Amino acid sequence: MQTPALQFIENKTFDEIQVGDHAQLVRTLRPGDIHLFALMSGDVNPTHVDPEFARSGQFREVVGHSMWGSTLISSILGTEFPGPGTVYVSQGLNFWRPVGVGDTLTVTVTCRQKFEHNHHLLLDCL
Repeated sequence: MQTPALQFIENKTFDEIQVGDHAQLVRTLRPGDIHLFALMSGDVNPTHVDPEFARSGQFREVVGHSMWGSTLISSILGTEFPGPGTVYVSQGLNFWRPVGVGDTLTVTVTCRQKFEHNHHLLLDCL
């Protein structure tokens, strides 16, 4: 039985996707996101969850888990572009600066290249 949210998710097939097609997700980091990510991942580093500890650290405030941003990429890939049925085969990440509570990330996934022989896509993710 599908949950109501899944009834509204549609994928784009390989043939429908063109080079240059893209999707975006905008999300603001909230304290609850940090706590949920800490619980789910087991990463309870005090830099993320202890304001007093964080004040004495490099960033002077609690910062989000670096991998939180990559989960936004996963969200786009699995629910919108291409959508359900998408399977990651690799991903490379660079973390340019920390994400703090209240920061808003705009994640954009763009099709750079299509590979007909295996129906893989090369996607730029910013």
